Amino acid sequence: MLNVDLNKLNNLEKELYDLTREYAKANDKIRILDVAEYCNVSTSKISKFVKKLGFANFKQYCDFLNDHAVPSTSSNELKRLQSFLKDFDDKLVSELVSSIEKHPKVILFGYGPSLLCAQYFEYRLRTCTNKVIMATSDLLSISSIVDEQTLIIILTVTGTFKSFKNIYDMAKEKGSEVIIMVEEYKKELLDQCDRIFWLSKEAQSDTLEPYEKTRTIFFIFFEEVVMRLQDLKRS
Repeated sequence: MLNVDLNKLNNLEKELYDLTREYAKANDKIRILDVAEYCNVSTSKISKFVKKLGFANFKQYCDFLNDHAVPSTSSNELKRLQSFLKDFDDKLVSELVSSIEKHPKVILFGYGPSLLCAQYFEYRLRTCTNKVIMATSDLLSISSIVDEQTLIIILTVTGTFKSFKNIYDMAKEKGSEVIIMVEEYKKELLDQCDRIFWLSKEAQSDTLEPYEKTRTIFFIFFEEVVMRLQDLKRS
């Protein structure tokens, strides 16, 4: 599980973020010394930036930039879920709970089966918060209510069915925060949100279309979020 938060970066670190991605596109081999020289900063500055962004170390960041974080073979579903539970990071639950608590309005956005998940989570959040909660797949329906008090949570397994850039651009104009909850690594999503919660190290079978893939991990993770919110409501 991985939480990449672009909001934590200052202006210099955002520049480093753009430069490192630019360097990775032009170079197959990425060494921290070369990247530091390209960015005109020290290697320690690169290391601190990578950790602040949400990665454990520079190697993990490089693997992500080169798509090496995506496994070449997929495990069966039960083994994949066991691996997810073994590596479950409760800090990500706390992070999402904190973001929900800060916003009076929460919009859950998804397409196809992910929308069905969003509709279920809409019901669950209404039982444990007094916030305005809405699940939808229609950008027009939310454009009139989105503002600086709104948190948009996008649910997607692969991030490949349709781009979320138009949603993100609209949200930024209105001052909203956008979080993408996604199962599989897809670095292009970094340009379509403020924060990303990557939930699984292992991808589902590449023989499945996005709409055929399970949403089990979404339910496990989000039920933990709901339980935490219920505890806060009772306290």
